[in-house]
Amino acid sequence: MTDLVIHNARVMTCDPSRSGLGIVDRGAIAIDAGVVSWVGPNDQRPHADREIDARGRLVTPGLVDCHTHAIFAGDRANEFGMRAEGRTYLEIAKAGGGINATLGPTRAASDDELIALMNARLDLALAGGTTTIEIKSGYDLTVDGELRLLRCIQRASAMRNQRLVPTLLAHLIPPERRDSRDAFVAEIHEQLIPKVAAERLATSVDVYCDEGAFTLAETTAILRAAKAAGLAVRGHVGQFKDLGAAPLLAELGALSADHVEQIDDAGIAHLAKAGTVAVMLPGACVQLRLPVPPVGKLRAAGVPMAVASDMNPGSSNCETLGVQMWLATTHFAMTVEETWLGVTRHAARALGLSGVGTLVKGAPGDVVVWNCDEPAHVPYRYGTNLVGAVFIAGVEQSR
Repeated sequence: MTDLVIHNARVMTCDPSRSGLGIVDRGAIAIDAGVVSWVGPNDQRPHADREIDARGRLVTPGLVDCHTHAIFAGDRANEFGMRAEGRTYLEIAKAGGGINATLGPTRAASDDELIALMNARLDLALAGGTTTIEIKSGYDLTVDGELRLLRCIQRASAMRNQRLVPTLLAHLIPPERRDSRDAFVAEIHEQLIPKVAAERLATSVDVYCDEGAFTLAETTAILRAAKAAGLAVRGHVGQFKDLGAAPLLAELGALSADHVEQIDDAGIAHLAKAGTVAVMLPGACVQLRLPVPPVGKLRAAGVPMAVASDMNPGSSNCETLGVQMWLATTHFAMTVEETWLGVTRHAARALGLSGVGTLVKGAPGDVVVWNCDEPAHVPYRYGTNLVGAVFIAGVEQSR
C-alpha cells in the first residue's frame, strides 16, 4: 500500500521530458517511502493509507530557493532609509554600511542565537512553500568564523526537515584585512577551503566577483582551489560591474552565475555552452535600483534561469519566493513558465541537486498544494500566501 496519494489535482510535474511545466490535468501523485512512486491520470491512481482530495487545486514540487544569506545577526533598516533618500549601495558601503555592517553583530552572536535567528527565517520560507534552501556563509570573514557559520548551518540542518544546502561564500575583504589583502585571499584558498572540504561543511564555494569585492584574479585563485578540493563552484558576478567572470565560471563548469545584471554577449555565450544556470535575484535588483539582467539575451542563448530570494539583511530582506516570482514576471519580463521552472527544476540544477524540483518517479516527495488552480495565480497574487499544505518526503509540515 502506498503511503500518500494526492488526487483530483492539477499536477505541475516540471518533468524535463514533458513540454512546458509538464502539467497533468485531473491528475494524481503517489508518494511511498519519501519519494514519488507514481504520477498520472486521476482515474488510474493507486490507493494509499492516506488520500487527499486536492479539489482541482494546483499541486507542485516544493519550491527551491537557490541563493540566500540566511545566517546573520542584526539588521540594516537604517540603510533602507538611506537608500530611499537616494544613496547608492556603493555610497552606503563606503560610509561603513553594506556587508561590513553585518560583521559585528554576526561575530558577536552566539551559535545558539545565530541558529535561532536562522530557524525563524527558515520557518517563514517553509510557510511560503520552500522545501529546499541554500544558505551561504560570508558574514564573519575570518577562517574560524566562517567555519563556525557553516557548522551552525549543519546543526540547523539536523533539526529541520527542510533540505538545507550549505555554501562557503567568499564575500569581500573585511576592513581589518585591507592592508593584507593578498594574505587574506591566500587564507581562503590555502586554509579555509581545505578545512571546509575535510569536514564536508559545504557543497560548493561561491565568490563575489565585482566592484568593491574580489577581483577576477582573486576569484580565479579561490575557485580553482575549490575545484581542486572537490567542491562545486558558483559566483556572484556582474551585479554592479562585469569583471569578466562568466568565462571563468563556464571554464570551471560552475553550477551558477548569480545576479548578472551586467554581462556581455560573450559571457552569455560561455554560460550557455557550459550549461551554467543564471540566477535571477529581482528583489535585490529592484531595491538597489539596478538595471534588469538581459533576460531576453539569456533566453535566446538557451541559458537556464533560476529565481531566488537573495534573503539578506541589506538588499533583499525577504524569506519567501512569491514576491520574487511577481518581480520576475513583471520587472524582469520572464514568462510564468520560466519563473516556475526558476523556483523548481532550474533552481535545483543551480545547486547540483538531481530530481529535486520535479514531481517524477524517484524524485523526493516534496510537494506544495496551493489554494488556486492556475500557475499564474501565485505571482499574480503576490501579496497573499496561497500555500494550502506543504509536504517534505511525503510528510505534511506544520507551518
